[in-house]
Amino acid sequence: MPNAAWDRIKDDQMQSFLIPMNHKSPIHRDKIRFVCISDTHTQIENLTNFIPSGDVLLHAGNFTNTGQPEEIKQFNDFIGTLPHKCKIVIAGNQDLTFDDSMWNDEERMEQSFNLTMQTVKHVLEEANVFTIKELLSNCIYLEDSLVNVCGLHIYGSPWIPEYCNSAFNLKRGGELLQKWNNIPDKTDIIVSHGPPLGYGDLTISKTHVGCLELLNTVQRRVKPKYHVFGHVREGYGIISDGFTTFVNSSTCTFSYTPSNAPVVFDLSIPKGHSKDELLELTATK
Repeated sequence: MPNAAWDRIKDDQMQSFLIPMNHKSPIHRDKIRFVCISDTHTQIENLTNFIPSGDVLLHAGNFTNTGQPEEIKQFNDFIGTLPHKCKIVIAGNQDLTFDDSMWNDEERMEQSFNLTMQTVKHVLEEANVFTIKELLSNCIYLEDSLVNVCGLHIYGSPWIPEYCNSAFNLKRGGELLQKWNNIPDKTDIIVSHGPPLGYGDLTISKTHVGCLELLNTVQRRVKPKYHVFGHVREGYGIISDGFTTFVNSSTCTFSYTPSNAPVVFDLSIPKGHSKDELLELTATK
């Protein structure tokens, strides 16, 4: 179905494949440097100097393999060592424990992922938190929510079209559109786990798997400056439609090798704002 939908609309798409920005270029005072990664799957925590400097780190989901508490804690400890003043993270379809609905089938969680509510509750008690999402104490976690960074509005959402009975799955069409309808019109950067149709969504089998409703939301209504995502690891790269820049920032390749470089871009700080607000944002996280 996604392939047929793309065949219908592809001739109207003005796509340009872009060369990544040099991450060693100077960081200017009047701009915010964003560093984008995704689908790291516990693979980058031991890679020294893999993530370049910047003001804001964006992670578009799948920072774990199955959402195990120890994976989350490992990732949280890792991003706590990074120099970026602001770190923004969303969940992905393999961060299973972040999807509240997954716990409706505790037997499946126990049999497939060796997780029980008793185990999770013990971990939460040790960490002195109430929910597993609070284990991400070194970042701003977004789930169908918005954060204002120095006057730039960033919206994060984890949902994808149904895939392998994993987390944050919804049926194509109306169910996904209801989620995308929550994205405010004046959003500068959308961070979603899954790609829109036709942009960074081509699998190794040459099949498009992106979401048409997400593409329509981006191009027809919200029109953000950037749309950052992952999920389709073989779709890594940067594409522009002439207005929005689409960034598949998947760090791991199809074979789960963490060899795709972080994607870097700069955005001018809106009038009346400054980088000083990053410190305030970090303090009130």
